[in-house]
Amino acid sequence: MNICVYCGSSTGNDPSILENAATFGKLIATKGHRLIYGGSSLGVMGILANSVMENGGEVIGVIPGNLFRKEVAHTGITELITVADMHERKSKMAGLADSFVALPGGFGTLEELFEIITWNQIGIFSKPVTVFNPNGFYDHLILMIDHAVEVGFIKPGYRKIMKVARTLDECLELSGSF
Repeated sequence: MNICVYCGSSTGNDPSILENAATFGKLIATKGHRLIYGGSSLGVMGILANSVMENGGEVIGVIPGNLFRKEVAHTGITELITVADMHERKSKMAGLADSFVALPGGFGTLEELFEIITWNQIGIFSKPVTVFNPNGFYDHLILMIDHAVEVGFIKPGYRKIMKVARTLDECLELSGSF
């Protein structure tokens, strides 16, 4: 199974997030899954990819040519695909993936997460989407989404597209890859 993981290209300031990324990478590899991700060697992304590789797994990174130097493309992974732009990156990653997991990250992570939820909503495909919520990282976002359901901007059925996991094992389970 190909698991696309969206996560930060920075390390943030909570060391447990980095530990979770390393642990999740090990889980992906030891369960025989392949990581699809944004291709960076930096931050949570780099730690995740390194962990998959160190544990004998396969990693496919997808990075736009204009970010190749800026994000410090990870050249030590199984395959690094260079694409023209962010739109092509997201489309390529989505096409390669069987499921999606969002680890903690910033605007890019959120943008990718919401786009993939929307693609599920409008029927482009039907693939599992899971948010890993360590230490309540995504609590406020989840509350906002639930509020949008309450006030009628998100249909309750569409809210079910995004699953929330409190553990890394649960991330794999909800993505159908355990």
